[in-house]
Amino acid sequence: MSDRVEALLAELTLREKVAQLAGLWVGAGDSGEDVAPYQHDMSSDPPVWDDVIKDGLGQLTRPFGTRPVEATAGARSLAAAQRQIMAANRFGIPAIAHDECLTGFAAYGATIYPTPLAWGATFDPSLVEEMAARIGADMRSVGTHLGLAPVLDVTRDYRWGRTEETIGEDPYLVGTIGTAYVRGLQHGGVHATLKHFAGYSASRAGRNLAPVSMGPQELADVILPPFEMAVIEGGARTVMNSYAEIDGVPVAADGELLTTLLRDQWGFDGTVVADYFAIAFLRTLHQVAGTDGEAAALAMKAGIDVELPTVNTYAEALIAEVEEGRLDISYVDRAVRRVLRQKDSLGLLDGWSPEPRGPIDLDSAGNRSIAARLAEESIVLVANDGVLPVAPGKKVALVGSRGMDPHAMLGCYTFPMHIGPRYPGTEDGVPILSLAEALVAQGIDLKTAEGCAVDEDSVDGFDEAITAATEADVVIVAVGDRAGLFGRGTSGEGCDVETLALPGRQAELVDAVLGTGTPAVLVLLSGRPYALGRFADRAAAIVQAFFPGQEGVPALARVLTGAVNPSGRLPVSLPRSEGAQPGTYLHQPLAGPSKVSSVDPTALFPFGHGTSYTTFEWSDAQADRSSMPTDGTVTVKVTVRNTGPRDGTEIVQLYLGDPVATVTRPVTRLIGYHRVDIPAGEARTVEFTAHADLTSFATRTGVRVVEPGAIELRLAPSSRDIHTTLPITLTGQVRAVDHTRTLRCSSRVVS
Repeated sequence: MSDRVEALLAELTLREKVAQLAGLWVGAGDSGEDVAPYQHDMSSDPPVWDDVIKDGLGQLTRPFGTRPVEATAGARSLAAAQRQIMAANRFGIPAIAHDECLTGFAAYGATIYPTPLAWGATFDPSLVEEMAARIGADMRSVGTHLGLAPVLDVTRDYRWGRTEETIGEDPYLVGTIGTAYVRGLQHGGVHATLKHFAGYSASRAGRNLAPVSMGPQELADVILPPFEMAVIEGGARTVMNSYAEIDGVPVAADGELLTTLLRDQWGFDGTVVADYFAIAFLRTLHQVAGTDGEAAALAMKAGIDVELPTVNTYAEALIAEVEEGRLDISYVDRAVRRVLRQKDSLGLLDGWSPEPRGPIDLDSAGNRSIAARLAEESIVLVANDGVLPVAPGKKVALVGSRGMDPHAMLGCYTFPMHIGPRYPGTEDGVPILSLAEALVAQGIDLKTAEGCAVDEDSVDGFDEAITAATEADVVIVAVGDRAGLFGRGTSGEGCDVETLALPGRQAELVDAVLGTGTPAVLVLLSGRPYALGRFADRAAAIVQAFFPGQEGVPALARVLTGAVNPSGRLPVSLPRSEGAQPGTYLHQPLAGPSKVSSVDPTALFPFGHGTSYTTFEWSDAQADRSSMPTDGTVTVKVTVRNTGPRDGTEIVQLYLGDPVATVTRPVTRLIGYHRVDIPAGEARTVEFTAHADLTSFATRTGVRVVEPGAIELRLAPSSRDIHTTLPITLTGQVRAVDHTRTLRCSSRVVS
C-alpha cells in the first residue's frame, strides 16, 4: 500500500493534491434552510461541479442525507457522480462518500435506531456492535464509505442540546459502547468517525459551540479516555475535530491534540477531518486567523487533513499559502498521503464498483428486529409503586403531546427531524407509531387528551386532560422533548436550554394531572434528563426513554403493559432541581453537598439506576486478594439471585473509590459492568478482573500514574446504591502508564 500511494503522490501536481483534501456538498442549500451551522455564511456562490472535480475530489458530502432520495435511485446517482469524478481527473480516483449515521444511516427510508443516549441505557456493547454492523452494511450497499459517528463526547452539562447525541456522563460507559459501535460499523465496511475530538461537551453554560474552561486533568481523565479506547481497541480510521476552544486554543488549530497526542502518542494513522466549516471558523469565530489562507495553514499544521463539508479554505487560499512560501509543501503531502491511504484501504484506488442492479432495502426486518431489541433494553423503569405493568381491563388515559406524536421517538439526527422539515409534505420513509397507537395495539382501553404542546404557552387543553385523568383507573402522562436543529426544537444541536425544567407548560400539566389523585405514570420521551423533584413523590411510576427510534413506541408499550420486563439503566443522572449544575455523578468530594452551601446538587436518581418487574438479591461479594502491586490484578465476584416472579436482567456494576490521592479524585467512578439475564428463582455469579491500570489518573504534571495506597472496589446496582465495598491496597512504587495500559475491566458469568 505504501509504495503505491507514494508513487501516486509523486505524480500529483499541487492543485491535484489540494483537490484530494476537500469535500463537496451538492444541493445543501437548495431549500434555503441551514443543515449545518453558518452554512449560508460560508459562500454566496455554490461551487460549480465541473470546476471542482477537474483535478479530483476528496469527499462527497452527504449524498443521501441532504434530501429525500430513494435508496436504489440514490445509489445509481452516486455511482454516476463517481464515474464523472474518475473521468475528470488524470488518475481516475473516486471520492470518499460520507454521511451521517448517528441513529442509523440518515437516509430516506433507512431504519431509525435509538439515539446514542439510549445505547448507553442498555449497557449492552454487543447489541450496539450488532446494530452498527448493519448500519455499515447498509451504507456500503449504496456506495457510502465513511460514517460520521460515533459521538464520544462525555456529557458534562445536560443543558447542552447535543446531550441526546452522547452515550452518557461516564467515560468508561461512553468508551466501551462507542468502541463497540466503531467495530460494528467498520465490520460492515464503512470507516467510523470519532466525534468531536475533544472537549466539545464541556462548553460554558451548556451552550453549543462555546468556549470550554477545563483543566488538563479533567480533559485527560474524563474527556479523552473514550477516544483513546476507540483508537487503541476499536481501530477507528477517522477523527473529526471539535468546534471547541479550550482555554483560548481552538481545537482546529491545536497540534498538541491533533498530532502530538492523537498520532505521536496514541499511534492513530487515519485521517482527521474538519467538523463542518471548522477551518473557516478559525477566522470568523475564534479570530486567530486574519484570512482564509492563514486559517487553512493553521489547521493543516495542527493536523486536519480534510476540509468538510465543501470546498472553502482548502482550495485557492491553501494553494496560495504554499506558492507564496508561507506553508511548506510537506504539510500538504502529509495530508494527501493519509487521504490516499484511506482511499486505498477502501478499495477506491482500484476503481469504482458497479452500480446496484436490484432494489436496495435499508429498512429490513432484521434491522427492525435489532432496533426493537435496543429500544426495549434502553427503556428505564425509574420508579414504580406497583401501578406498572398496567393490569388488563384498566381504563387508561394518555395525556401529553408526546403520546400523540410519532416523532416523539426521534432524535435530531434522524432523517425525519434533520432533513424532513426542509421538505414539507414528505413522508417519514419508515413506519413510526405514536404511543397512543401502540397502546391500543396492545389491547389497552385508552382515552387521549393532548393537554398542551411541547413548548407553547397555551393551556387550553388542560381541562380535557384533567377530565380524562379523573375518569381513568390509570393515567399515563407523556412529556419531554421535540428534537430539532438550531432552536427549532427543545433538544438537539443548537437547542440548548437555560434550566432543566420541562419545556413549555408541561410541568404545569403534570402537576394538574397528579392533582386528580388518579395513579399516574410519568413517561419521559426526551433527549436530556429533566428535573423531576417536584413530581417524584406524587407519581406512581416514572419511565425514562431517550428517543428510542422507530421501534421505540411498540417497545415502550410492551414495557408499560408488562410484555417486556424493563432492563435499562440511567446513562445520566436524573436531577432533583432545575438549576443544580453541573449534575453528573462523576464529581470530586468538594462538588457534593456541604454545610457551607445552601444548594444540594445530589441527583434525584443516580447514574446506573433502574428497576424492573422482578427483584434481585446480591450476596457473597468477595475479592481474591486484599492487596496487589501497582501492576497487578484483582478478581472480584458477586452472586445475584432473581427472587421475583419473572425472568429479568440485572446490570452488575463495579465502581472505584480512591480515598487519598495526590490530586482530587471522583467520589466514585465506573470501571466495569456486566449485563446478566437471570431466570426467575435462579442465581448467577458475575466475576470481574480489574487491572491496577484502571486506577490510574493524570497528575499535575500531566503524567498518568498508578499510585500505591488504599482503594475501594464497590459492587453496586447503581453509582449510589453500593452493595459491597471491598478494600484493596495497592503496593509498590508509583508507576507511570500510557496508552498501552489496560483500558477495560474483563467480566464474565461464572455460574
